[in-house]
Amino acid sequence: MKKFFVVCAFSFLAACGASAPETMSTKSAAPIPAHMKSKLAKQLFGAMPGGSSQSSEPIGSYAKGCLAGGVEMAETGPTWQAMRLSRNRNWGHPELVDFVQNLSRFAATQPGWDGLYVGDMSQPRGGPMLSGHRSHQIGLDADIWMLPPKRLNLSVSERESLSSISLRRANGAYTNGNYTRQHMEIMKAAAKDPRTARIFVFPGAKVRMCNEEKGDKSWLRKVRPWWGHHYHFHVRLSCPKGMRGCVDQAAPPAGDGCADAQTWVDNILNPPPPDPNAKPAKPRREYTLADLPNQCVGVLQSR
Repeated sequence: MKKFFVVCAFSFLAACGASAPETMSTKSAAPIPAHMKSKLAKQLFGAMPGGSSQSSEPIGSYAKGCLAGGVEMAETGPTWQAMRLSRNRNWGHPELVDFVQNLSRFAATQPGWDGLYVGDMSQPRGGPMLSGHRSHQIGLDADIWMLPPKRLNLSVSERESLSSISLRRANGAYTNGNYTRQHMEIMKAAAKDPRTARIFVFPGAKVRMCNEEKGDKSWLRKVRPWWGHHYHFHVRLSCPKGMRGCVDQAAPPAGDGCADAQTWVDNILNPPPPDPNAKPAKPRREYTLADLPNQCVGVLQSR
């Protein structure tokens, strides 16, 4: 059934005998129903078991949006397995599904890797998640595990209990013994895909890759240091062409970003003193449906 759904979704359901998908214009001005106003956005989107019957389109920004016409990536393929299936987050825009599968085929060419273990992508209709992640909302983000797959026939229960491996040492200032050249080659392949906007990984990994790359370092511009991201690296794709409702993140600064990553490492090893005049951070407010683009009402209402 899941394979059937994927085929249907990629052909926009036409080849499977379903009715034509809705267009964004049919749902762009939908009012928010009363029963949706009383719930947080994460509750509404987290309850959706499947994608909407609409043309595939990312709506809004990576951390404030939703996904129309989401496609479910098969739980298992020749060179990948989706992990933590209970979360139902192996969904995305067709470009993301294609990207992950393509990267997994490259990973399978690397010594010691049979492919990729894939963590969170998006929920069936994107939107805020019930737990974790403020991004991953528009079907263009994917977490790739650092654990090299030795086999791709894990059971459902194994996918729930198996953990990835950490590559960091000294709070992320350095890599540990789990880091291999293959990790760099896989991230390099991901960065060189023209669809990729950014790759997030802990600072020590970026600095090590900067030091190990002896050729063209331009691909490293897309690799950005960020907290965490040592059990997985996070790939973010740019908005696909023609998707006017999708909001791209600003491009990374010019250059390879290696000096900036080194500054991150220096600050980990020798933290600067706290600013006595700094104001305490305001607690983040949970989004309601009214905070998201109006088209997200139609995404929830679509069958």
